[in-house]
Amino acid sequence: MKARKAKPAEVGIDARIADPRWRKSIRGLDGLTARAIGAAANRMRQGGEVSILFTDDAEMHRLNRQWRGKNKPTDVLSFPSSNEISGEIRHLGDIALGLETASADAEKLGRKMPAHISHLLVHGFLHLLGYDHETAGDAHVMEALEIEILAGLGLPDPYVVEPG
Repeated sequence: MKARKAKPAEVGIDARIADPRWRKSIRGLDGLTARAIGAAANRMRQGGEVSILFTDDAEMHRLNRQWRGKNKPTDVLSFPSSNEISGEIRHLGDIALGLETASADAEKLGRKMPAHISHLLVHGFLHLLGYDHETAGDAHVMEALEIEILAGLGLPDPYVVEPG
């Protein structure tokens, strides 16, 4: 008996680019976003709708202070939805990415910006599904999923620091 291939998870992406520098930083941002989110959705067998905000550090600082009580910008924030609608497309939540911090982190880590943003998108998507890295055990599970999903996209392990 032949094993059936799993049907791809359908995921809708509503992306908003609040800072036009994103398009200058990453060519093909829409395609990169669709590939990263699609790969994560397929691996996790979780379809739905995701909203993504590509913004600047000033907005990320405001969001991080408002929702996490942290008075600084960050690279990625995730806001899972509690919207449990059966029979319709489920809104999984929102992901926000900050350009300056993400760019600085990519440079500091010696990573290409498209690979780094792919990682942040996958990371954010997993947070929408309830994964976190608050404990060592949780971090191990989440990081293993990230590594697997990114490898499927032909991207390196984001947790390996290259000697520099």
